[in-house]
Amino acid sequence: MNKLLTILITTLTITVFGQVEQNKNPSDFLPKGYVVFEKINGDLNKDSFEDCVLIIKGTDKQKIVTGESSGQLDRNRRGIIVLFKKKDHYELALKNYDCFSSENEDGGNYYAPELSVEIRDGNLYVHYLYGRYGFWKYTFRFQNSDFELIGYDKSSNREPLIQSETSINLLSKKKQRKVNTNENAEGGDEVFKETWTNITVDRLIKLSEIKDFDE
Repeated sequence: MNKLLTILITTLTITVFGQVEQNKNPSDFLPKGYVVFEKINGDLNKDSFEDCVLIIKGTDKQKIVTGESSGQLDRNRRGIIVLFKKKDHYELALKNYDCFSSENEDGGNYYAPELSVEIRDGNLYVHYLYGRYGFWKYTFRFQNSDFELIGYDKSSNREPLIQSETSINLLSKKKQRKVNTNENAEGGDEVFKETWTNITVDRLIKLSEIKDFDE
């Protein structure tokens, strides 16, 4: 009976602790068929350790296409892995292998938006830069065992003129909208009309659940 109890306890312990993947090096978390596209460091859970975010990219040769005027384009999608730093190892906090499009998408009349990921003030920012047309940005915070979307910002520009700005706080459930009313503005001399509205938030979106940021 004691032997059986020991086996049961050992099995339970392995199951519980096996839920958190641990490795010495960030690269050890790479899934097969992916490479590191970008690496970002910063404290995401406010424990004073430098956590690690890996932007990863697939390597499927079948997704390398040839354009009529652009030559070969690597259309493999990109994803994200978030790792919490412990004293002597990293622990997997989040993985989403294919939520970002490739950096070689067709931007139509303009080039495709440029993805930038940043860690600041304990938050994770997914920032899309659209050159002279502005940007949009998602703010995630680690809570409830995932990174939840707590903010969204967008700027619509006609370089260098800012036409409108939108800022949504999903925690306070408020939306700020600023629209330039100076038709003769040339950039820097905009006059904004500001409005605030309440929004309804049923649940916060989790980063691990997002299948495609483009959608």
